[in-house]
Amino acid sequence: MRYVSTRGGAPALGFEEAMLTGLARDGGLYLPECWPQMSREEIAALAGLSYEDAALRIMRPFIGDAFGEDELAGAIAQAYAGFGHIARCPLVQIGANDWLLELHHGPTLAFKDVALQLVGRLFDIALARRGQRVAIVGATSGDTGSAAIEAFRGRASADVFILYPHGRVSEVQRRQMTTPTDANVHALAVEGDFDACQALVKAMFNDHAFRDEMGLAAVNSINWARILAQTVYYVTAAVALGAPARPVAFTVPTGNFGDIFAGHVARAIGVPIAKLVIATNRNDILHRTLESGEHRKAGVTPTISPSMDIEVSSNFERLLFELSGRDGQAVAGLMRELAETGAFRLPDDMLAGLRAGFASARAGEAETAESIRRTCQETGQIVCPHTAVGLHAARVCRGDPAVPMIALA
Repeated sequence: MRYVSTRGGAPALGFEEAMLTGLARDGGLYLPECWPQMSREEIAALAGLSYEDAALRIMRPFIGDAFGEDELAGAIAQAYAGFGHIARCPLVQIGANDWLLELHHGPTLAFKDVALQLVGRLFDIALARRGQRVAIVGATSGDTGSAAIEAFRGRASADVFILYPHGRVSEVQRRQMTTPTDANVHALAVEGDFDACQALVKAMFNDHAFRDEMGLAAVNSINWARILAQTVYYVTAAVALGAPARPVAFTVPTGNFGDIFAGHVARAIGVPIAKLVIATNRNDILHRTLESGEHRKAGVTPTISPSMDIEVSSNFERLLFELSGRDGQAVAGLMRELAETGAFRLPDDMLAGLRAGFASARAGEAETAESIRRTCQETGQIVCPHTAVGLHAARVCRGDPAVPMIALA
């Protein structure tokens, strides 16, 4: 499997190179040249498998010969051995046809453990084989940083530098990032918001001489390996609720668009996903884009769901590549317009494609609090503000009641 840049100006790479490179040289993000397809029989055959065995089957076509069978299986087994639930990402029923997909059983209690615990091990294998050491640089609005540090702390192959917005992450996440004593861990507070941190990281990666000299690598959601690892739980959840015989829907608390794009990947490879609901807080650039077709920056407003306090959703570029018919020049033009003017308008055909595959809803602070209260009252589940935003969006966008609605939690 080869990987191409969303902006069309960088050479195609194999899986290992795309994983270690992160951001393409032309500023784009990597995607597979084509989507491998799972037949109905292959999807059905996942039923009853362990999470680890299902992950191996789902990921193998994307990875090719970059990692041997035993190598990949071993990395997957080690990644999830420390999770606090035997199902790794269990489903919990909260209504007649409503479910929570629990992604918080990893070591930092963040959903990003699901991907980063595996990515950390794949990096280790690849770098040891090459005799290389890298400097992992990332920006976080909270959970990415703590999960990345936990995944890479103490590893001989990497130093980790995480930039986070001072005063804008939860106290638990701040302590998770700043208290590890491993010599290879560096957490850096930045005056500004998440987008300021992300801009610094992108500037470092776009300075090719600096990038090469320092051996920079990225494990933010711009890294394709993370998206791939997250795709697994969309597939396993769908299969558990009847796929491929019946479709399912997902509602996803959305900031940088990486997690919900993994749902798009699951659908692209053949999983019957009827609806992907983009759930945003007051930082609602994606919701506004769906409503109006205009993708416009509007600053960042701090909320009680801080991991979603993002002005620009980097992974939306991957979907733009898909919606444009994989036209790298068109995507590069849109991203250039966004950088220069702060906005772009989607062409009619791309907007129609976006609306065909996605729905969206926005939750303000009062609606988020009400969603927490209502969920507790009706189900006994105490959910975090991010999950509450997703549940609010599920109620707003609920379609056919016969289709299971799965809220990522």
